Amino acid sequence: MSAEPVGPVPPATATDDYEVIHLGGEAAAVVPLDEFRRLKALEQAASPEALDAAEAAAASAALDEWEAAGRPGAMSHEDFMAEILGDVQ
Repeated sequence: MSAEPVGPVPPATATDDYEVIHLGGEAAAVVPLDEFRRLKALEQAASPEALDAAEAAAASAALDEWEAAGRPGAMSHEDFMAEILGDVQ
């Protein structure tokens, strides 16, 4: 598996402070290991409600970035919602 940097990410995204790469067909942000550990600790300490809210915010941010990028590889609304909600078959 190889990691390749991608082109610029649309402005005002959650990845502004990180390098974004494609790894195995997925986009990934390169973050400092200390920050990754802190995020994992926060995730483990969070309530189920907080985790649900964070997942909803992440899905909304993904939709905003997709729209800002001009809907690359546009798919139907139903297919996109299934993908971001984890219902891909």
